[in-house]
Amino acid sequence: MTETLPITDRSRLRRLHERGHFDRETINAVLDAQPLCSVGYVFDGAPYVTPTLQWREGNHVYWHGSSASRGLRRSRDAEVCLTVSILDGFVLGRSGKHHSVNSRSVMLYGTARKVEDPEVKLAKLRRFVNGLFPGRYDMLRPDHAQDLKATMVLGMEIKEGSAKIRTGGPVDDEEDYALPIWAGVIPVRTEVGAPIPDPRNLDGVEMPQHVRDFRLP
Repeated sequence: MTETLPITDRSRLRRLHERGHFDRETINAVLDAQPLCSVGYVFDGAPYVTPTLQWREGNHVYWHGSSASRGLRRSRDAEVCLTVSILDGFVLGRSGKHHSVNSRSVMLYGTARKVEDPEVKLAKLRRFVNGLFPGRYDMLRPDHAQDLKATMVLGMEIKEGSAKIRTGGPVDDEEDYALPIWAGVIPVRTEVGAPIPDPRNLDGVEMPQHVRDFRLP
C-alpha cells in the first residue's frame, strides 16, 4: 500500500483538490526530478526565500550552503517551507481566466535540523554529488577540513506537505468552445546541453562518463 502524508490545514488544497497528491511516491518523484528548490523562513519577523539545491534520502530532504549564510544559520531548528517546481507547459484557453500552466510542484513543511556530525555531513555531501554525477565524488580532490567547516547541511523529515500536478489541455466554459479562438498547450521542457570543458583542463584529461551521460530524471 502506498504511504500517504497526513492532510493538514497547511498542506491541504483550498481549490482544485483533484490536483493535490499526498502519497510519498508522487512527492518523491517531483523532488527527485528537480534539484533546484526554494526554502522559505522568517527572519526578524520578515519572510525570506532562498534558492538552493536539494536532494532526498529516503523520507528526508537535505540542502546545503555556506556556514556563514544568515539564512541557513537562522533556519537551524526553525520552521521552514521548502518548495520544488517544474514547468511542463503553457496552457492557452479561450478566455484569460482559463489560461494556466502544466506543472509539477511540491511544498513541504517542517523543522530544519543541522547535520552536526562531520562524518555524517561528509556522507551527505558525497551522496548529493554522486546522486547527480555517479562516481564523481571519489574522483575529486579530498575535502579539506576548512571545506567542510565552510559548508552547512540542513535537512528535515518529509512528514507534512503535498504535491500539486496539472496536466492536459485547457478547460474552457462550455459556450466558449464555439468561439473561433486557438487554444491548446505549448510544451516546455528542461534541456541538457553539450558539456563545455574548462579551458584550464590539463591536456589529456578525458571527459568522465557521468558528464557525457548526464541527464535529469
